[in-house]
Amino acid sequence: MSRDPHALVRLTSAALFLVSLAPFVSAQTPAPEPTPPVVPASEPAAAPAPVPTAAPTPPADRVRVEARRGRGITVTTGDAFALTIRPRVQLRATVAHGPEGDDPRTTLDAQPRTMRLWLLGHVASPKLRYGMQLAFGTNDFERVSGSTRPSPIFDAFLESRHLPNANVRVGQFFVPFDRLRTIREFALQTVDRTNVVRELTLDRDVGIMIFSEDVGGHGGKLAYHLGVFAGDGRNAFDAQRAGVLTTARLSVRPFGSFDDDQEGDVERRSTPRLAIGLAGTFDHRAVRAGATTGAYFQLGTTDYVHGAVDLVFKQRGFAFMAEGVVRGSPTPSRSGTVGTTAVTETPGRGVGYVVQASYNTAANVELWLRWDELRAPFTTSTAYTTLVANSGRTAGFGVNYYLDGHSLKLQADAVHTFGGEASVRSGTTTIHLQVDATF
Repeated sequence: MSRDPHALVRLTSAALFLVSLAPFVSAQTPAPEPTPPVVPASEPAAAPAPVPTAAPTPPADRVRVEARRGRGITVTTGDAFALTIRPRVQLRATVAHGPEGDDPRTTLDAQPRTMRLWLLGHVASPKLRYGMQLAFGTNDFERVSGSTRPSPIFDAFLESRHLPNANVRVGQFFVPFDRLRTIREFALQTVDRTNVVRELTLDRDVGIMIFSEDVGGHGGKLAYHLGVFAGDGRNAFDAQRAGVLTTARLSVRPFGSFDDDQEGDVERRSTPRLAIGLAGTFDHRAVRAGATTGAYFQLGTTDYVHGAVDLVFKQRGFAFMAEGVVRGSPTPSRSGTVGTTAVTETPGRGVGYVVQASYNTAANVELWLRWDELRAPFTTSTAYTTLVANSGRTAGFGVNYYLDGHSLKLQADAVHTFGGEASVRSGTTTIHLQVDATF
């Protein structure tokens, strides 16, 4: 009997989600108390004004529309339904100077790099939420082995918040692994994520997650995320060999909850804020070189083990972030033939780290610095070794001007990417100018 990993994950997800809602489906909502009669102030007349009958109670399903800058348009009908439509656009110009054969080459590129549309809200109860994100920009479609995956779906999930210590989310969303990957794109200080994040961390996947951002109700000092995923990445339309990805993340915030899911200290809070995260993932029978990303293996599957530790600190405009990640595998190299071509496949084992610091002035002008490095201390794939040799190190700095926090900002940066120490001068220097706006 064949096993379908996607069916297993979907059945498990549905069962756990229905169990989480069971106590609330049977609960009866008490009828609302009648509104007391409204008696207007007496008019200046000789005789007292008569007391009118009670004003009718507004219907609970009255439609309300609200528009907020940077928060989109929200339509609500009491507690029964809510929908927020929130678009975002990223306009970017890029100048790059780097090697092209024996001669350096300068290129210029200008485009709407990212176009996103969020649909958020709740149904039946504010504790039963949903979220969908669609992407239409030139940089949003994933390319695998030379082909493009055309689906615009980034996120699509349903979430139960009935149990504060055990919320449940089902669908496609970020695997809860390292902090620098799960920070949303709109809240980045830098124009692009680092090579460390793109290569060694985990992307969106389909599965189920049980989590709490405030375990025990202590002001967000302790949070956890546990997830089970199919392991094939986002929008994996074709059935793959049976496998499963499991992950666990623990976050500690000694001074209480804060915006550790956004880069920089835009709020310039006077009190210190600190978050320390630890995560681990086991991907059993991965079918792709990067677990949830990258090219597909041709000769079989691979087991991967991921680990991450990260730190976020903010106070009075200063922000510091650091993260270390590792990807290992007990699977040995394989050799075989695909058609008439000899193929050798080795798991992409590697280590990387990122250090990023910034200061946001009272005038909302922010300066930031970043250093990141990929290393290959283990036997690893040719593709990963080539990446480390050509672009394993990146040094960058930038300036941001926040017109409305992360919702509307102007960004400029310069990034130099190179490989080993001998290739510093032959690396690529890239300059970005960008407008990032969430409406």
